[in-house]
Amino acid sequence: MSPNMRKWIFVIEISALLLTACNKPSRVEQYRAEKHIQDSIKLEEQVRSMAFYQSQLDSLMPLSDSLMQYFNYERNEKYQDHGYYVVKSSALSRKLAGARVLVRDDGTEILVYREGKRVTDEPDETAQHLQVVIRDIHELERRIARTSLEIQKYQRRIDNKQL
Repeated sequence: MSPNMRKWIFVIEISALLLTACNKPSRVEQYRAEKHIQDSIKLEEQVRSMAFYQSQLDSLMPLSDSLMQYFNYERNEKYQDHGYYVVKSSALSRKLAGARVLVRDDGTEILVYREGKRVTDEPDETAQHLQVVIRDIHELERRIARTSLEIQKYQRRIDNKQL
């Protein structure tokens, strides 16, 4: 092989290496592609979570509605930030006859009053059940709101990367 031929082979090999190096994505481009894939996966996870939380909420609402027939809602807007569901007297069990049972509207507490004084009697089963349902509904509403924000965040990221 002549020296001239070696030079041409060398130039061709260098050119081939340069061409392949130009076609190879940079680390920044690789990072962006990986981040896009991760965001797409996170978005899909959040969408599935939202569907699950919504189905749970939809299943609790009829139960909540059926329990509400045993309660009246009371709230003095001048003095109270929250209200109470008060067990109707006809719904009280014999054990709590003469007692006033209140379930806070955020599900955080149940109060039992007898003759105007707070007592530590066990509230009736209906009040306990309503408390749990209200608490679960509020928790699902918080999760739905948080998940909705996450969906918006990942959607914005994906939309910005496609521009």
